[in-house]
Amino acid sequence: MEALDVSYLTRVVTIFNSYYEIPFYHLILETLLFLFIIKIVFSKAQQSPSEGSGKLTPKEKEMLLAEWEPEPLVPPNSLEHDPVVPIIESKVGKYVTIDGQTTLNLATMNFLGMIGRTDIEDAAVASVQKYGVGSCGPRGFYGTIDVHLNLETKLAEFLNVEEAIIYSYGFSTVASAIPAYSKRGDIIFCDTECCYAIQKGCLASRSTIVYYRHNDIDHLIEKLEAQAVVDAKNPKKAKITNRFLVTEGLFINTGEIADLPKLLELKNKYKFRIFLDESYSFGVLGANGRGLTEHYGIDIRKVDMITSSMEYALGSIGGFCAGSSFVIRHQRLLGQGYVFSASLPPLHASMVIKAMDLFNEDMFSDLKMNSKQAHQELTKLHGLQITGAAESPIKHLRLKEGNTEEVLKEVVTKAREGGITLTTASYISTELFHKEPSIRLTVNTELSAEEIQDAISKVSAAFSEVMSL
Repeated sequence: MEALDVSYLTRVVTIFNSYYEIPFYHLILETLLFLFIIKIVFSKAQQSPSEGSGKLTPKEKEMLLAEWEPEPLVPPNSLEHDPVVPIIESKVGKYVTIDGQTTLNLATMNFLGMIGRTDIEDAAVASVQKYGVGSCGPRGFYGTIDVHLNLETKLAEFLNVEEAIIYSYGFSTVASAIPAYSKRGDIIFCDTECCYAIQKGCLASRSTIVYYRHNDIDHLIEKLEAQAVVDAKNPKKAKITNRFLVTEGLFINTGEIADLPKLLELKNKYKFRIFLDESYSFGVLGANGRGLTEHYGIDIRKVDMITSSMEYALGSIGGFCAGSSFVIRHQRLLGQGYVFSASLPPLHASMVIKAMDLFNEDMFSDLKMNSKQAHQELTKLHGLQITGAAESPIKHLRLKEGNTEEVLKEVVTKAREGGITLTTASYISTELFHKEPSIRLTVNTELSAEEIQDAISKVSAAFSEVMSL
């Protein structure tokens, strides 16, 4: 018993002495924490049952119900956005039937006239009979079909790159490819007129986004020089920061062409990677439709990654990325639109393969010739501002004075009454940069010289009629 008492006293003395070894600030912190806990316990004990239990009295419930105003399930319709749209009743080919009226189609981007071709439709039918309508699974989970691999091989061989990867949706292609490489802390230099999909891809990357004025190389150099000064101040951080430049080959918002040779010069000087979206230039620019690099006669391997939609010149759906095997295989693990989305329906892959089999030099030379003729005819019109490169099949028309969306919509209506389908360029209200309203006119390879001339004269008449009202 005496030995037990001695042992107990020894432990008490040891604990008491240990308090002298604890830092003074630690004792103060523990004391404050202990007092704070006591305060919380006593404050809860003093609360009334209705306050402490979280239950409301009948009177409180009545007051809350009287004050509650439910929010609408959908935002109210704005007078600026008419929910009634023209109803299409035919294939959207060279001609289109809208609300019972057949007109010449200068609104959609069927640049090569692939819509409505019986040979492409036959390829789609044969694919449905063999594979069914959909894949019903992502590429990594029983969604890869042999026709997908055949298309990827065909695209890689056509562009003369090591590998290609296809996505099931054009928008998600570039929007997934950008954040697959650029992460938080990296820097993206981006043209202000890049399309909405590119904007979303840049924002999804959580990188630092530096915008430069549209096709303004001098302004881009200013931004690059400013970043070089920042990097010089913190070389350790600069060493681990990746830099990218994202641009379109042919800009949907302006119809203009990127200055790729100048961008490559800056790439070598300032050490960044170039991501080039060719959604509107693939199958359009170049002697064989290979896009911007062929247009300028540049080795495609100098561009780090090519992305493109298959929903315009190819007349299908989906998109693809092309480049080195190292770049493309990375996306098979980190491209969210590839990993998590059901794969491209086999019939659409078969349609793209057939469309590419139909590529020929006459097709692209005709498109270029038609684009130049349309541009020349449009520049003759007085009071209009024409935006777009001469060889671009995308033209934007604006009034030099009195340019409002309401006036332009009225012009579109009058043009359709005259047998020409046009469209006003539509933009999402959350886009980063304000876009001036315009009428977008598109040219395709199926148009004859006489049809182009007649169409432009009818467009001019529609403008004149509206402005005279």
